[in-house]
Amino acid sequence: MIYKFFKGLMEDVDSFIVRDPAARSKIEVMLCYSGYHALLCHRFANAVWRRNFLLLGRLISNLSRFITGIEIHPGASIGRRFFIDHGMGVVIGETSEVGDDVTLYQGVTLGGTSLEKGKRHPTLGNGVIVGSGAQILGPITVSDAARVGANAVVLQDVPLGATVVGIPAKIVMGRDKSLDDEFCAYGTPTEGLPDPIARSFESLRNQLNFLGEKIIQLEREVAENKRFEEPNEEPNESKDRNAI
Repeated sequence: MIYKFFKGLMEDVDSFIVRDPAARSKIEVMLCYSGYHALLCHRFANAVWRRNFLLLGRLISNLSRFITGIEIHPGASIGRRFFIDHGMGVVIGETSEVGDDVTLYQGVTLGGTSLEKGKRHPTLGNGVIVGSGAQILGPITVSDAARVGANAVVLQDVPLGATVVGIPAKIVMGRDKSLDDEFCAYGTPTEGLPDPIARSFESLRNQLNFLGEKIIQLEREVAENKRFEEPNEEPNESKDRNAI
């Protein structure tokens, strides 16, 4: 059991090495990375929390928050190879569930929107990446391999492999299966990401062009109808004059 616990801690170190090019060695990660320090403290805090030493778990969590600037409730469930980059201002609520190989950046909140007991915080699937400043609120699910862009506010479930951005967050693209092994820093692809606002304006422009063409077509039809009606009126007028 103890061997498995410490093996998991070394897996956490390896995840920092793999996902941060600035990490030069395992010793550097263990000594200098606040995200790893917060995760290390949470592993111990969660272990005592699950054994019903609730106050001790909160004390460890609070000490970690004071040292690292990262607040992880001891009741939160964190998977393997969890990576917090930079980390300052990260908040993870009590009933949050985080899968394996998840990445969070600074300022991320996994928060609750209810004052009632029970499940009130988000669930993140495996391989999720959440960009800096993103807020994921309520007992929603962010499915496996999803990407949450920086400063997004997520209030609804995110489907498998989708990328969401904005306030409130909207899906802007699906997951390219050819990029399954590619890491997406800050949860936002830097190439090929459509702008939802620009896309809306483009849709409006297309509709205006279509309506403009329809108006021109109707004007032509009206003009042609008038042209055919005018010659029919002249003979009637000449007959009236002859009658006089």
